Amino acid sequence: MPEKILIVEDELIVATDLRLQLEKAGFYVTGIAGSYYKAMECIATLKPDFVIVDIFLKGSLTGIDLARKLRDENIGFIFLSANATEEILAMAKTTNPDGFIVKPYRLKDLLVTLDIASYRHRHQTELNTKKEKQFLNQWQQVCNDQSDRKEKLNKFFRILQSFIPFDFGCIDYKLKSSEFANPLLNLLRIGFDEYQEIGKNEWQVISKLDHEALTTLQSSTTLYPVPMMLDEKAYEKVCETDEMKKLIADIFHIKTSLTLPFKLSNETAFQIQFFSRRAVAFHPDHIAVFFRLKEGIQSGFETLMNAEEFLVSNGTDRRNKVADTAAKEIFKEIIGNSHHMLNVFDQVMQVAPADTSVLLLGESGTGKGKIASCIQQLSGRNNQPFIYINCSILPTTMIESELFGHEKGAFTGAQEKRIGRFAQADKGTVFLDEIGELALDMQVKLLHVLQEKEIEPVGARKPIKVNVRVIAATNRNLEKEVAEGRFRLDLYYRLNVFPIEIPALRDRKEDIHLLAEHFLTLANYKCRKSVSAISPKAIKLMEGYSWPGNIRELENVIERCVLMAKGNLIDETLLPAFLQKQVVSQETNKLKTIYENEKDHIITILKKCNGRIWGPGGAAEILNIPPTTLNSKMKKLGIQKQA
Repeated sequence: MPEKILIVEDELIVATDLRLQLEKAGFYVTGIAGSYYKAMECIATLKPDFVIVDIFLKGSLTGIDLARKLRDENIGFIFLSANATEEILAMAKTTNPDGFIVKPYRLKDLLVTLDIASYRHRHQTELNTKKEKQFLNQWQQVCNDQSDRKEKLNKFFRILQSFIPFDFGCIDYKLKSSEFANPLLNLLRIGFDEYQEIGKNEWQVISKLDHEALTTLQSSTTLYPVPMMLDEKAYEKVCETDEMKKLIADIFHIKTSLTLPFKLSNETAFQIQFFSRRAVAFHPDHIAVFFRLKEGIQSGFETLMNAEEFLVSNGTDRRNKVADTAAKEIFKEIIGNSHHMLNVFDQVMQVAPADTSVLLLGESGTGKGKIASCIQQLSGRNNQPFIYINCSILPTTMIESELFGHEKGAFTGAQEKRIGRFAQADKGTVFLDEIGELALDMQVKLLHVLQEKEIEPVGARKPIKVNVRVIAATNRNLEKEVAEGRFRLDLYYRLNVFPIEIPALRDRKEDIHLLAEHFLTLANYKCRKSVSAISPKAIKLMEGYSWPGNIRELENVIERCVLMAKGNLIDETLLPAFLQKQVVSQETNKLKTIYENEKDHIITILKKCNGRIWGPGGAAEILNIPPTTLNSKMKKLGIQKQA
């Protein structure tokens, strides 16, 4: 429980009543603040351990604004609100609060919420501290090892991946005596702990720019003096003036970026840039982490700067496949190299070593069970029991007995003592699948188990201590369930310490080919057949389908096709009619992207001008852009001059 609490509430009567309740329960309340600015003064002078924040405060700045400051300063907080609508929960979620309580509330609910919030904050802080210490130790080892500078920088990016997941990363530098930026390293993530270095030759091939044009473009890279986080809309805006960022976006389908700059003692300026294909990838916590690690990062770069030829090394470009062998073996059962799945792997690697509760979110058939198994295998409990419990199929009348056990004679039919699932999992892991289906009365009992770490078998005279880690999964929107009163808010916050979103198959279509080939092998073995391939047209149809049943549905479709195949090929005619019908419908109604529309427009104008770009009546004049800009656009969009 936190010792010193600050109350931020603009209704004095409510705040005073809350203060009296907390003091009666043994807490020390440092003060009451009625606005954002008063709260900031109190935090600076009174140094509270925890803050209770009303979402709606008087003035232009709200409790949400205050929460962001508290998160930056690593101070735990819970929200107060007069209602818990889905919209308000979504607003609160953006600040990653440690708890949420709805007015009016009972004292008992408040104390439970504070206990859960303290637990969440403590575990998250411990996890972050452990990770940061591990990073600094690894980075120091990398700087002192015998590998060359490019290998050291590759390793640097790989160990940063657990803090800031990215799809493409680069390091640029500028010497004090130079006007222009220089690329030091460009790295494309291509798999779990697999990266492809993009050197000059690769850039020229994929950008279709000659050496001189590429060098000019790279040297024009903007070096920012402060951290810069660009969301999807901001990144699109920056691309209008920053041609290097636009090139990266066009080639690697980038949507967001994060830039972290620093300087060394000799005034050499560096910046690390992270790029992601996800629309929501970076957040202020990443900048806060960077500031905590900045001194250690700079120290490592100082060591590398002192190494001979650090900035002039011309080491050959190469693919790096140095990986954690154990993790790669465990992840082998999960097929996929899409950026969505790589992000899931990163999160699993972060949370697996801790004893933190994990909440797996995702639609039915996305593979939540396999992810839970990976977490258990990579944890310190990997040699202990892993007990699977499907909350949706447990019989209502026997659910308590199933989970916690019962004594002989505890009820009619209890002819012998039964050991419950939680007791069976002692020192191991419990996987609560479909947790959203659990009845409200059992949610209360489960919360007690998680808080007190003890179970009470039906008919027992005293509780039994258990040591279990809990992984829960659901295909429901728990925030919506909370808002509609079907799921307890306190249990949600207890379970939601480390949420992992498992992507739907329609959001990771680049993995469909790999998955289909994998299921083809399995289906051949199961059906005792030897279908050797899937036609490109069939793959294209599968990639265009939405897969409401996700991976499970894809596996069933492949097995059906194998059973129906008369030859050694699965072609489009073997695919279910409903799948083909939806794909045709989607293609008919497909909207073109901005880049596709721009390409079509330029091609149309070029045809009207008979391919002429320069001069009066040329395409550049009609488009009202300089001919050089049009040439550049044509190269990036893949338009041939003879068009």
